[in-house]
Amino acid sequence: MPILIREDHGAVARLTLNSPGSLNALSDEMLSALAEAFAALAEDRSIRAVVISGAGKVFSAGHDLKQMQAARNATDGGRAYFDDLFRRCGVVMQMIPALPQPVIAEVHTIAAAAGLQLAASCDMVVAAAGTRFGVNGVNLGLFCSTPSVALTRALPRKLAFEMAATGAFIDTDRALAGGLINRVVPAERLTEETMALAGVVASKLDIAVKLGKAGFYAQIDQPLDAAYDIAGPVMGENMMQADTAEGIQAFIEKRKPSWDQ
Repeated sequence: MPILIREDHGAVARLTLNSPGSLNALSDEMLSALAEAFAALAEDRSIRAVVISGAGKVFSAGHDLKQMQAARNATDGGRAYFDDLFRRCGVVMQMIPALPQPVIAEVHTIAAAAGLQLAASCDMVVAAAGTRFGVNGVNLGLFCSTPSVALTRALPRKLAFEMAATGAFIDTDRALAGGLINRVVPAERLTEETMALAGVVASKLDIAVKLGKAGFYAQIDQPLDAAYDIAGPVMGENMMQADTAEGIQAFIEKRKPSWDQ
């Protein structure tokens, strides 16, 4: 079986991390598979939403520590490998907000270290009740600096730092309150609820969501005036779409829009 499985359900693509024996570790092979899948999705006009899930007992426990330890046998003690690994991982994480489709993480049981980095990099997260979230590398003597990049953009900084500095996990209640996840659902309904959310997103006007997602991330870290300078033209471009004009006219006339999408 492939290490990453893609299954298309209409306009929704499901990517399943398929290395349950390693707790879906983000190994060299997994990172390469994710990069390849994201590149393909970026060009796939038939897909309007993406779900990332994990096979087996957990969503993902993070980097492949055995693979990392093996790299220490290099003459430089693994430094070149480690620098390249974390660079490659960062590239993969940045591909998610750059995708034209919204990406939803479907998380169960554990999302840890780089596994939590993957979930936090997604546009939305649906979690099964009982799931725990942590950047626990510090417990092994390795501060989760790269996972913290995604974490500090999804959580208040003091909570993110507490997690990184203590290695402690948080539960779904605290993750929901902190804004790390969007919804908590019963474990037996996790896929059903995630796919339902993906279906809602996929049903919207495609060009509006693509323009909107790109604009959302372009403005989010900008000063207020610069953010409006970015957002205004995005909405202007959206208004120029024929399907947008139809959608507004349909609302005025109290009918469903007839879109060409």
